[in-house]
Amino acid sequence: MRNLDGTGLKRLHRDWRRRADADVALLLDSVQTPYNVGTILRTAAAYRVAHLWLVGATAPPTHAKTQKTALGTSRYLEWTTCESAEDAVRAISDAGYGLVGVELADDAVPLHEATFPDRTCLALGHEDRGLSDAVLEACDTVVFIPQLGKVGSLNVATACGIALYEVHRRLW
Repeated sequence: MRNLDGTGLKRLHRDWRRRADADVALLLDSVQTPYNVGTILRTAAAYRVAHLWLVGATAPPTHAKTQKTALGTSRYLEWTTCESAEDAVRAISDAGYGLVGVELADDAVPLHEATFPDRTCLALGHEDRGLSDAVLEACDTVVFIPQLGKVGSLNVATACGIALYEVHRRLW
């Protein structure tokens, strides 16, 4: 076994892109840390996220620290900055997406047991406070990521990567 060269990587990724045509979007609800937003952008580009809605105090993709972590991947993404959570929720609904919150909340279901709509928009919230009440109330489903250790929560960018993987895994 050996590491893939550039051509091998292109072939590998091309094969996987052909396996699924998921329509997934993201709502970032006051994700303040630019490094977290940059990591989410990079992961979103890797999973071909169709659109991102940015709400509240979310660090903009144009912020220098966001760009440093995103490593230029924001050029593969489209995003809209919304004045309020209600505006974002309305835009997401108008675009035909079902809103799935990723949050430690009452009545949340384990990520691996959730039913996702054909067009899924994953909502991720502030690093400490989570999703705003307005976004949480608008969610069609709320999921959580089961954790086995003694740590009670994950970094928002890590949670985003796990949730994006699970949505796509089901299509493979």
